Amino acid sequence: MTFSPRFREYFDPTALILSIFVIWELACLVFHVSPIVLPRPSQIITMLIVQMPALWPHILQTLVTTMIGFTAGIALGVLLGVIVGVSRKAYNTAYPLLVGFSSIPKVAVVPILVLWFGSGAIPAILTAMVTCVFPIVVNVATGLATTEPEMEDVLKALGASRRQVLWNVGLPRAMPYFFASLKIAVTLAFVGTVLSETVASNRGIGTVMMMASASFDITLAFAGLFALAILGVLLYGAFAVLEQRVCGWASRKNDMATV
Repeated sequence: MTFSPRFREYFDPTALILSIFVIWELACLVFHVSPIVLPRPSQIITMLIVQMPALWPHILQTLVTTMIGFTAGIALGVLLGVIVGVSRKAYNTAYPLLVGFSSIPKVAVVPILVLWFGSGAIPAILTAMVTCVFPIVVNVATGLATTEPEMEDVLKALGASRRQVLWNVGLPRAMPYFFASLKIAVTLAFVGTVLSETVASNRGIGTVMMMASASFDITLAFAGLFALAILGVLLYGAFAVLEQRVCGWASRKNDMATV
């Protein structure tokens, strides 16, 4: 039987992912692994379905908090990325500071934010924001810095101002880098939100996972991990589709031979 290249493009990764879960399930059954140590995927999915009415408010809280922090991170990251990308002086000044701040473990930042703003959603929003800013800044600045000088020279020769060159050449050329950073940043934003929820919050998936771990309900803790993974994959896919719509011109399509 001959399958089309497009079918195989999606079938092979799906089969590989499913095989990992099948191996996980069989290994737990064969070696009699206790659910307290490592629950089976079937147990985790069952727990996720059964507890969904109770988990949904926490899932929604984490999603909303993450998206607010992520949106703020996009705004700040694009602003800093443009400044760093167009100004050599700003690059030499801001880039070392950004690298240094990015190197600080965010778990060390959360207690400070809790002292400043109290427990709740605000520290989680700020943690999500600062966690996802750095890849956006780096990619936007890289996209602007790698703009072809010939294109800039042509526009300047036609009388375009520096702002017009940035708007008509720099920003469009930086779009592929920008969308690549969004796919990374959205997953980092979830990490920041859940990290803050485990420290100082009474709602969210991070809080559920901490309570489940404290009561040795490891299956529920893994259900929280699965919920986070599903949210991350869905948002990653949404940005990948948006990237294809906006920056399809930047992707290289290779002709695949039919097998």
